[in-house]
Amino acid sequence: MSAQRGNRKRGRPGVFRLLMAGLTVAAVAKELRKEPDERTWNGQVAGFVPYDFRMPTLERVKERMWDPEGDHLISPHVFGVGWTVNLGRVVALAKRRGDAH
Repeated sequence: MSAQRGNRKRGRPGVFRLLMAGLTVAAVAKELRKEPDERTWNGQVAGFVPYDFRMPTLERVKERMWDPEGDHLISPHVFGVGWTVNLGRVVALAKRRGDAH
């Protein structure tokens, strides 16, 4: 890796980080524009990017990150903006594939 490339990574945020920061600001602004009693702190921003700023619960963690029987490989983050991998589903699929061989 060149020194110039390494400095770029340390010196300024990447496009992805800027995009995620912008989406986070947009999601918070969306909620703050609502009347206080109408704020849910979860939904979508930019038409398709999920956000959830509610206090995480064990049930939501299990539902989104460890649901071997679920149909989804990705789901909304437990907290924040974007998606996370359903590791339970990944493990279940890998076990099935391993059993098939």
